[in-house]
Amino acid sequence: MSKKRIFVIHTGGTISMEEDKQSGAVKPSSTNPMRSFDHLLDESAAIFSAEPFHLPSPHITPKEMLELKNLIEQTYKERPFDGVVITHGTDTLEETAYFLDLTLETNVPVVVTGAMRSSNEIGADGLYNLISAVRAASCDDARGKGVLVVLNDEIHSADNVTKTHTSNISTFQSPQYGPIGIITKRKVIFHHEPAIQQKLLVTTVSKKVALIKAYAGMDSYLLSALKELQYDGVVIEALGQGNLPPAAVSAVKELINQNIPVVLVSRCFNGIVQDIYGYEGGGKQLKELGVIFSNGLNGQKARLKLLIALSSANAPANLEKVFE
Repeated sequence: MSKKRIFVIHTGGTISMEEDKQSGAVKPSSTNPMRSFDHLLDESAAIFSAEPFHLPSPHITPKEMLELKNLIEQTYKERPFDGVVITHGTDTLEETAYFLDLTLETNVPVVVTGAMRSSNEIGADGLYNLISAVRAASCDDARGKGVLVVLNDEIHSADNVTKTHTSNISTFQSPQYGPIGIITKRKVIFHHEPAIQQKLLVTTVSKKVALIKAYAGMDSYLLSALKELQYDGVVIEALGQGNLPPAAVSAVKELINQNIPVVLVSRCFNGIVQDIYGYEGGGKQLKELGVIFSNGLNGQKARLKLLIALSSANAPANLEKVFE
């Protein structure tokens, strides 16, 4: 059986950094250490690679995410491959994975991976995660499951996975549903798959969308300022099942009256928002005002989804359908 052709895209992050033994600072090295291991990856797949940029993940913006989408689609036209692996810093890894999950127009497996320890630290996990990601991208069963995130022997779907710990190598978890598969020494095993996949066509990401977290005693000033700052939309991480302090409601009304969409998620990392409570600021009142309730996404992913939908050529006029 011929080897699968895997396109490996290096973007930077801890997986491509080294620790300065004197200062302890972790920073980018002059050359990406992962690129020197292509010969090991060639044992399980035929590898070719690209490095469109070399950035720590806090420097990644939706523009770089769009660049990755375009790179994958254009390369596939010119040099077809069987799967894609993207190495990425972990801080915004889940956002890049979800952006690609919503926008990529390809059915080949796309796997995003990273590392929590730099390449020269004791217990470095980057090379192992990269090899695991290549194995997953080479697996026929990975096709049609959307963009996947692979670290620490687990396979997660892009819409559910999130970084849960600042430093632990098992930081990536899917709080509501768990991983969709595992990687053993001999096999890549999927035990369930995403039930719904959504695609939005996008060629630009120039809209401004804010993400604001609700808190006890929150007032209307910060939300009201978004109108003056010419934001195109806002996602609010609300309390509990989707409630806000009453002093914030007037600003929500202002934004909706100005046709600035307001999307609600919960600041809890399990469960979904619902229009249950009927008091001032409760979910029932917010729903009646025209607030859009998101079905289980966390704040950072709902923000990306709203940004993409506002920029998309095929998003429905009723944004509520995008978030159902």
